[in-house]
Amino acid sequence: MTAPQSAHGRLALTVCCLAVLMVGLDSTALNVALPVMRRDLDASIAGLQWVVDAYNLVVAALMLLAGSVGDRTGRRRTLRAGVAAFVAGSALCGLAPGLDTLIGSRVVQALGGAVIAPVSLSVITHTFPDRAERSRAIGLWSGTFGIGLAVGPLVGGVLVAAEGWRSIFWINVPVGLAVLALSARHLPESRTPAPRRTDPLGQLLVIALLGCLTYAVIEAPHRGWASPVVLACLAVAAASLTTLIPYEHRRRDPLIELGFFRSVPFTGSVVVSLAAFAALGGFLFLSTLYLQDVRGLSALSAGLWMLPMPVATVLLAPVAGRLVARHGPRLPLVLAGLATVLSGLSFAVLHAGSSVALLLLAYGLFGAGVGLVDVPATGLAVAGMPRARAGVASAISTASCRVGVSVGVAVMGAVLSAGLGHTPGTGDAAVFADATRPAWWIVTGCGAVVAILGVLVTGPRARGTARGASAGEAPVEEPSAGEAPAGPRGTRSRTAPGAPGGIPGNPLPNASRRAGIETLHCVEGNFLPPRDM
Repeated sequence: MTAPQSAHGRLALTVCCLAVLMVGLDSTALNVALPVMRRDLDASIAGLQWVVDAYNLVVAALMLLAGSVGDRTGRRRTLRAGVAAFVAGSALCGLAPGLDTLIGSRVVQALGGAVIAPVSLSVITHTFPDRAERSRAIGLWSGTFGIGLAVGPLVGGVLVAAEGWRSIFWINVPVGLAVLALSARHLPESRTPAPRRTDPLGQLLVIALLGCLTYAVIEAPHRGWASPVVLACLAVAAASLTTLIPYEHRRRDPLIELGFFRSVPFTGSVVVSLAAFAALGGFLFLSTLYLQDVRGLSALSAGLWMLPMPVATVLLAPVAGRLVARHGPRLPLVLAGLATVLSGLSFAVLHAGSSVALLLLAYGLFGAGVGLVDVPATGLAVAGMPRARAGVASAISTASCRVGVSVGVAVMGAVLSAGLGHTPGTGDAAVFADATRPAWWIVTGCGAVVAILGVLVTGPRARGTARGASAGEAPVEEPSAGEAPAGPRGTRSRTAPGAPGGIPGNPLPNASRRAGIETLHCVEGNFLPPRDM
């Protein structure tokens, strides 16, 4: 690569890294600010759930569409539109006079968030045609995203303590404007000559399914399950699902490739991701309320207390990669499930809040579970898939993570609301512990699902169904012993030359390398590294 090309590539990479850094910081900073928002806006538990899930639902519903829009209309143009929407939504959140306006502004923010990560990754893969250069660029991109997610609670705590919760949104405005200015000059334009056709009806059905189901779960504790509004939402969700399946089955370019679900490893990956990230979404939601409303910590102190969780996630992610390389996906999945089970039991049975050491251990165990689950779940998603479909399979599995977070926040917030009943606030430790105990059992159950599926979907018979699902097409190569495993959500991670400690610093997207299909690496809002770390 010549010097001018390298300089041009570095500037494009800087733009993409700034964009995902902004999204990562905003997502995890929000968790720390929720209790302060609740007091300032006089919000209910359901209101806080919608502040989180309004964003998650839109990102989950549009994630599969975002990459194809960039391929069709131009990646630079799409990324700039996404950044502009994110900045506009952030400004509206900062100006929001009340809860309803804040929730609506979060939807605007999510329109940009659904675009930024997948399209910025796509820009990088097309800016760096050289395999080694592209691999290092993606490593820097993912590392920047991971840093944003990890330091978000601390940055959020500092901002909330200094300027209030609105500052966590206002900080996005100058960063986003800088990204827009730099992208106008230094971001190359590219598009795919023959992109997949869009599926507008399928997209609408997915939005109706996710939105109505989440609304029913969140509002049922307050309105009652027999409420006409709740029943109507459940009916619309059921009708959307029953319509979506046969419709997608008939389409040539469906939004969701239903044939993939004939593969037991792929289906297992989706269920594992749903369970693990549902536990994560609920865990974060309950933890922030507990630390600030029950223990009386400040936002900054709460961010510090939660540090064992992201630290354990970042440390265990490369360990999971090495375990997959040596032993396959079964061992790390079982370990991930057991770590999650132990964390959930610490709260449900041992009352972790009664001991500082046990509380920090529970946070660390949960972070370890998140760090261990991602790489093996990714490998399952693309195991045996045809080369030209690896990116699509990865995207579906990644979208299931965002759906899991939304469901986790909805379900466990609803459990908390039902447990509190008419009790004002969440400040009484005994009342809060009793109200959340069923939720911690749900977390424990999610961990058990991960561990059990880790055994059931990784055997020879399961692998045989993956080959059957892709019969007639060349399967994705599986790593041999000692070779780096498939990296998160459609990547293959390998250690960069000179990388200390063997930490994956050189991931390379399978879809980009093999068939020109970009994967979606979108996990903003969670304490974990992005899909290709």
